[in-house]
Amino acid sequence: MRKIYILSAILMATLATCACEDFLDKSPEENLTVDDIFSNREYTKDFLSHIYSWIPTEANMADDGGAWRDPFVAGCDEMECAFGGAYGHNINSGAWNPTTISKTQVWEESYMALRKTNMFLERVDNSPASEEEIRHWKGEAYFLRAYFHFLAFRTHGPIILADHCYDPSEDLLSIRRSSVEECVDFMVQDCQRAIDLLYDVRGTQGQIDKWVDSDTGRATRLSAYGLMSRILLYAASPLYNGNAQQANLVDPVTGENLISQTYDPEKWKLAADAARDCITACKDAGRSLFNRYPTNPVKNYQSIFTECWNEEILWAKNIGTYDHWLNCADPISFNCYSILNPTQNQVDAYETAEGVNPITGYTKEKIMINGSNVEVLKPIINPEAIYTETGFAAAADNSGMDRWPAGVSNMYVNREPRFYASINFNGAKWKWNAPNYNTNDPHYLEFWYTGVDGKNNAGSDYCKTGYLMKKLVSPDRIPWKYTPLLQWVYIRLGEIYLNLAEAVNEYSGPTQECYDAINAIRNRAGLPNLPSGLSKEEMRDRIKHERRIELAFETHRFFDVRRWLDAEKSECQPVYSMNIYAGTNLQDPDFYQRIKIEDRVFEAPKHYFFPISQTEINKNQKGYLVQNLGWITQKTEEEED
Repeated sequence: MRKIYILSAILMATLATCACEDFLDKSPEENLTVDDIFSNREYTKDFLSHIYSWIPTEANMADDGGAWRDPFVAGCDEMECAFGGAYGHNINSGAWNPTTISKTQVWEESYMALRKTNMFLERVDNSPASEEEIRHWKGEAYFLRAYFHFLAFRTHGPIILADHCYDPSEDLLSIRRSSVEECVDFMVQDCQRAIDLLYDVRGTQGQIDKWVDSDTGRATRLSAYGLMSRILLYAASPLYNGNAQQANLVDPVTGENLISQTYDPEKWKLAADAARDCITACKDAGRSLFNRYPTNPVKNYQSIFTECWNEEILWAKNIGTYDHWLNCADPISFNCYSILNPTQNQVDAYETAEGVNPITGYTKEKIMINGSNVEVLKPIINPEAIYTETGFAAAADNSGMDRWPAGVSNMYVNREPRFYASINFNGAKWKWNAPNYNTNDPHYLEFWYTGVDGKNNAGSDYCKTGYLMKKLVSPDRIPWKYTPLLQWVYIRLGEIYLNLAEAVNEYSGPTQECYDAINAIRNRAGLPNLPSGLSKEEMRDRIKHERRIELAFETHRFFDVRRWLDAEKSECQPVYSMNIYAGTNLQDPDFYQRIKIEDRVFEAPKHYFFPISQTEINKNQKGYLVQNLGWITQKTEEEED
């Protein structure tokens, strides 16, 4: 199988070798040819299954590496990754470029997957499988082709459209990036093809009887509806729709803009229609927002991600017992890494239980920490919020939701349910004490300096912010002993409701449909409706806030702030934490200070898109593969001569 990957290592080779017969001469068995693969039903299905293996496992937010890892969550203001090798640090510090971007491999690996997908689409009709099977397999492949294009599109903007397997006789050096409009049209057409060919969902009725357990994770009609909704929402957003910052990104031959300079409000209508169609299709298929525990909104929200293949999930990936990311989210007293650390910026964004923002702003001052002057934020408390940061909880939560234990800082009391489902904070009860993990011996997190989970007891890995990511993490997992079967959710219905609210508001203002969509998400999370009478601008801010909370750590925030053109404000701000360098007990006030741990860098328009790898730029000696704006590329030796 390695021959596949080696021959696909670079884009132009990827395009050229699609037509070559020998790249599969050792797979899936030692002496099979391409014709052998597609003349056998099982081999054909296996070939399609292998394409799914190229889908990034976004659960790994920490390590450096290819597209299988996720540099996006730790590369924006919601997370600080304590592992120094994470590529998110390069993004946050501005220390990335067309040479180092090859570590992420998004461009390269997307096109490797696209080569295989096009190979499948061009050969599958030769398979002896049934007409119905081939129909559905084609639907899956069209969905995957749209998705792999989207992976490159969301990072790089206008991309090369791989609509077929290129022949070596073609002029590969003349292949150019397509405009945003062309990219979006192509991806949407593939989504529509998938919708027309695929079944609704895996289940027990009608056509769905054809599915078996091993098919769980394959694309369905609802997956395609969800992907189309996301693509069209991106296309309508300011980054892609009338963006004057990108005026100099042009086709090298025609001189035409790759990103339209004319704002088109009708794109928001297309996005609203797509979200509405997706929600309708989900309802028709018996799908809905997850709401199995309406009296416990903490568990209700947390379980979306831990109860596999529930009614809200439109597309996910089975990742078995893969648990590296879980080790990154558990504390050092469990002999884990403790490195997925939500920022204080993110923590402060969660509302109170009454649905009010607890903090309206900050003042700054300096204090001495370890001989250095460190910036400290002092919060301005919202007088309308039932919230204080003075003192400690006299009693544990008695709501039945186990939100906070007695003795924790009052800053963690009376927050909205999603806070308790998403954030592990100082003093919170989390699982059981190591090494026995006895259920009668609960563990209370100790992030202060001398605590068992604090910096004083750590090696190179330690919690840098005073918080750990709780969302997405199975509460039943016992580190190093037991991991339940897991999944990573790519598309869920909650996102589509927020897509609808945003698109409707941008096109028509805060209509009742807009309110209904966003309030459905808030109500499921145990929060009240938004106040009536909001202006379009006020509703826009509310929707942005709601996406920040509802979709936290799901690989949305990084791209949301960019498509809104907000990143030059949100991503160049300092990141803050609790004072992990202080504290000898749970109620030591020195720990509960917001200290600056990092200045972050964002340059517009440069950092709105990833650079294309220098290797790819160098290979295109005609200069037709234009680099994204702001990224300086090096000439090849041949060009210099």
